[in-house]
Amino acid sequence: MLGEPDPCVIVIFGASGDLTARKLIPALYELDVVGTLPRETCVLGVSRTLMSDDAWRDHLQPGTAEHAKGYDPSRWEAFAKRLFYFAGDATVAETYAEFTERIETLSRHFKCHGNVLFYLSVTPSLYEPIVHRIDESSLILEGRRWCSLNREAMPWQRIIVEKPFGHDLESAHTLNLALGRVFEEDAIYRIDHYLGKELVQNLLVLRFANTIFEPLWNHRYIDHVQISATETVGVGDRAAFYDETGALRDMIQSHLLQVLALVAMEPPSTMQAHHIRQEKVKIIDAIEPPGNISRCAAFGQYSGGGDDDSGLAYHELPGVAPGSTTETFAAIALRFDNWRWAGTPFYIRTGKRMARKRTEIVIQFKQPPAKLFRHLEQFASGGERPANRIVIEIAPREGVSMRFEGKVPGSGITLDSVTMDFDYAHRFEAEPQEAYGPLILDAMRGDQTLFKHRYDVEGAWKAVMPFLDSGADDLRKDIHANYPPGSWGPKSADAMLARDGRAWHNRE
Repeated sequence: MLGEPDPCVIVIFGASGDLTARKLIPALYELDVVGTLPRETCVLGVSRTLMSDDAWRDHLQPGTAEHAKGYDPSRWEAFAKRLFYFAGDATVAETYAEFTERIETLSRHFKCHGNVLFYLSVTPSLYEPIVHRIDESSLILEGRRWCSLNREAMPWQRIIVEKPFGHDLESAHTLNLALGRVFEEDAIYRIDHYLGKELVQNLLVLRFANTIFEPLWNHRYIDHVQISATETVGVGDRAAFYDETGALRDMIQSHLLQVLALVAMEPPSTMQAHHIRQEKVKIIDAIEPPGNISRCAAFGQYSGGGDDDSGLAYHELPGVAPGSTTETFAAIALRFDNWRWAGTPFYIRTGKRMARKRTEIVIQFKQPPAKLFRHLEQFASGGERPANRIVIEIAPREGVSMRFEGKVPGSGITLDSVTMDFDYAHRFEAEPQEAYGPLILDAMRGDQTLFKHRYDVEGAWKAVMPFLDSGADDLRKDIHANYPPGSWGPKSADAMLARDGRAWHNRE
């Protein structure tokens, strides 16, 4: 972890888009309210839409009022004076003479010392053209070339790249090469807002600040791990985009494999970014190629009914290609080829229009090796008490619960399950911040702990490609409307775990 964030000009490409209005500007406003955004920092939005500075501020105000915590009109007026707009096509060379001058003018006025943080909040097809134009415009002052003896005194230029980072392994590799020609790796911030969530970060603390967990965190004691991210809503007006992406690319390859890495990785030698990222890269690389795809994956599309998406099934939505086999539900089983996790399955699932909105990690322990209480009457039918379990809830509630067995008061011995519960908001009397704000601050201070390395990204794509390639086509042939809205997904997902004698954690 590094020190205070440096002031800078934050350049947002895609300034008129939804992400900027709903997430980025509200997050920066929240940082300003709590006093963590440097007062010298300003924002320059870039988009092809013709707007003045004031028009862009007016465009952003409703979204900030709706989504930012602690919104106050007078505070917004003060913050909005640091928001500026530039109308132009960022993929065209002719745009950059005036654009570069605008950045330099703002940097001098706000005393940003030449520091610039570029944020690519545009469609992924524009990433490479914009990076190429940034390079051509000489906006990147590479301290490694002419000020290597005093690099800390040099202004920095960094770039945040939104997901999706590539469409497959090949495109991700190509994009990494394009970024690497212009920016050093330590200036590239591949953002995943899941890594900014408090309970995701708390995984590092839970695992490595508590002696009681580490000796048990391995295949000898843990039966399996489940990572779920389910939503009750459908794809809405994103159908055309979603049909080219699907649940596996949208959630598992990006967000959930990052969560998996934090759950499964080895302890880093320090909490510095490069040591944490090294361990994440190593555990992603240790994912075994799936053997029989049909036994370790399940896909689905939701059927019609209910209020969301006007009651239409996914394949009936405008923008979805006829006969589309794009999945709105995906479940896969992964295993690692390493000493800690050998033979322990990690089940990952995500889906739209599910029974509950929930993002959680379930650490399911094994049964005790000796059944010392088998003589009790409650075991007469041959049943077993539930094994120990840790549930880490990321959303919508944030907390950790632990289940263990206890004796029911009274004569004789009767066992029952007891749950110890840690509620994040209640215990600390604080609401977690929107994930984007802390991540932007980390980029401003040069802390890459919660950002993805290029090998991390490419390793995640390598892990999911067997489920995207033609070898998985048979699993997608009959997915049209194979699970109803409000359910926990297709029956094939239940069968996938049942074959291993396990079941999903479908707590209501």
